[in-house]
Amino acid sequence: MKQLFEIDLHDYKETDRVFSRPSARGIIIREQKLALVYSPKEKYYKFPGGGIREGEDAKAALIREVREEVGLIVIPDSVREFGSVMRRQKSNYAPDTIFEQENFYFFCRTENRTVPQELDLYEQEAAFVLQYTDMEQAIQTNQNYHSSSYFDEIMVMRECRVLQMVEEILRNHT
Repeated sequence: MKQLFEIDLHDYKETDRVFSRPSARGIIIREQKLALVYSPKEKYYKFPGGGIREGEDAKAALIREVREEVGLIVIPDSVREFGSVMRRQKSNYAPDTIFEQENFYFFCRTENRTVPQELDLYEQEAAFVLQYTDMEQAIQTNQNYHSSSYFDEIMVMRECRVLQMVEEILRNHT
């Protein structure tokens, strides 16, 4: 998969251990709107998706994570690679650790039904909900996002850049 861009804060020591947590994320467009995860508590948008489990491929993780986070059922034959974003920064959880995350983004379609969400504790605390959102609204919201957690700000910045790339592709194909 082609790399879209890289975020490397270089805020760690090269001798730090690396904690790697790859993820898969869905770009789902329905009637000119994006299906995104919205956190009304934190006030940001992100693409539905999450961590790839050991032994799981990215496509299987995408299908599972989209269902868990937003209750949408991905149509497996619709999954198409968009690109990846590598993120490296000092971990906010473990000392002397580099957090490394390659985020794999896929265009996909979903069935016209939803199932109940299966949110992790932190996702429940952020009050994750599915929202069909205009691209501009999502970009504007994420550009205005500020948090006491720099770690979260980097995640939202990543999502904003991918949103802008998707917007550019859609503008050039219409």
